Amino acid sequence: MKLDGCNALITGASAGIGTEFARQLARRARSLILVARREERLAELRDELQQQHPKINVRIQKADLADPVQLKELIAWLGREKVEVDLLVNNAGLGDLGPFATSDPSRNEQMMLVNVVALTLLTRHLLPQMIGQRRGGILNVSSSAGFLPIPGDAVYAATKAYVTSFSEALRAELRGTGLSVCALCPGPVRTEFQEVASRPGRRVKPGPGPEFLHVAVQQVVRDALNGLEADRPVVIPGSAMKVAMLLARLMPMPVLRFIARLLPSRTRAE
Repeated sequence: MKLDGCNALITGASAGIGTEFARQLARRARSLILVARREERLAELRDELQQQHPKINVRIQKADLADPVQLKELIAWLGREKVEVDLLVNNAGLGDLGPFATSDPSRNEQMMLVNVVALTLLTRHLLPQMIGQRRGGILNVSSSAGFLPIPGDAVYAATKAYVTSFSEALRAELRGTGLSVCALCPGPVRTEFQEVASRPGRRVKPGPGPEFLHVAVQQVVRDALNGLEADRPVVIPGSAMKVAMLLARLMPMPVLRFIARLLPSRTRAE
């Protein structure tokens, strides 16, 4: 898919990777629809983009994708307004860091609704339109955590495994239609995601990971858009992360289980 002149919808656009997607796509897209919970941030981003790129049409839509009612309202709005979208960036995501046994059940539900349900339903709604036009791209923001079971990150890693698997299957189904499907699987990225995913009152706050694995948000988005245009199935930004994920995926499960037992106690139920 060529991104020039595209009409893109970006979820989770009010911060982090989603905001960077909006900024980089604004240079090339014809229109953007920015979706997130925080309307004030969306309005600020819209004003910034329209000031820098006067020809682009930017619309914002407030929606909490963890709320099934608001998700249905968003999908209904897209249908009612006959919004044209040929690039869907499923970026919105939630995490939770800590033992599953002490997790908040409502947070687990929210993670599954945002990371899995919203992504699936938005894709299902927009896909027939793209197939009819024989033009379109779906960029699903997964995570390198989805390649492996991650103690202390159990539900999040499992939802991202879904995203990657779903993307691969959808890509195979759409072969020959002119559509591109890509799963972005970044490693550590410095955004507010880690802060939001941290549980209140925890003695040890999780960091963004080892410095050598860290990739700047600008590079993550640039690699993702380049990968989509090149029709790559999976994008793992950063040379170190590529090597690390290759080695991890080649390891037998018994070895991974042994490594998991050596992880710090903060990832275990207390």
